[in-house]
Amino acid sequence: MSSQSATTQPVSVDRPEAAQAAFPERGVPQIGRVNRRGLWTLYMKEVRRFFKVQTQTIWAPALTTLLFLVIFTVAFGRSDREILGVNFATFVAPGLIAMGMMNNAFANSSFGLLVGKIQGTIVDYMMPPLSEAEMMVAIVGAAMTRAVLVGGAVALAMAFYPGVELSAEHPWAIAWFGLMGALMLSLAGLITSMWAEKFDHNAAVTNFIISPMTLLSGTFYTIHNLSPLFQGISRANPFFYVISGFRYGFLGQSDIGDAAHVLWASLGLLAFNAVLGYVTYRLLKSGWKIRS
Repeated sequence: MSSQSATTQPVSVDRPEAAQAAFPERGVPQIGRVNRRGLWTLYMKEVRRFFKVQTQTIWAPALTTLLFLVIFTVAFGRSDREILGVNFATFVAPGLIAMGMMNNAFANSSFGLLVGKIQGTIVDYMMPPLSEAEMMVAIVGAAMTRAVLVGGAVALAMAFYPGVELSAEHPWAIAWFGLMGALMLSLAGLITSMWAEKFDHNAAVTNFIISPMTLLSGTFYTIHNLSPLFQGISRANPFFYVISGFRYGFLGQSDIGDAAHVLWASLGLLAFNAVLGYVTYRLLKSGWKIRS
């Protein structure tokens, strides 16, 4: 009987293309310089968080802002009273829209990290393969999304309010100052969320800093009625330029001045937000009051 060699030769089996796609070669990075999928996932998480309770986060703020319009037009808005060439209701409406956008941008971005620290789920933000810049963009982007939705809801409600006539004289100013205001308050909210250790800290910033600066920014009046001292104080308030620039987009005029002054104000807000964004990024990078 002839004996055959018992040794077996290894069989080379090519992997299917699907398997090769599912299991890439070792050492090949799967996340590029920007983790787009991770950034989008965190952004959608933040959006869905406030959208699940949209009655509280979008429609309730819109109703509250509309009540401001009702109260102030009834109390101060005589039918023959004009400010900047328009009736009182039309003058106040753009400022209220911008105010609602800024307040809700701050409320959204100042909530996420704070809740994570209190509930012990901050690791959900820190463990995923996201850079500090990507995390900041996702959180700030979600807060700005909420601001735009609230602004749209308020504008829609005011379009049906008697006496309000909103026309886009300068659409670029509406978009620019609205987004710059939302960005500014989103960044401020994120810094507050890092700093705060309990909800009282967050509420203190809202009640003693954000609300006064918003209400004293020319939302309900023109600063030309103030004394020179308080006019100077108002012009040192960045909220004033957001409100007045946003109003310029609707009415074609504002407390800032002519078109050249409005343009300089828009560039000033861009520079201010760039500095604020850099500070926010450095605080996130350092793990200030986040990492133990």
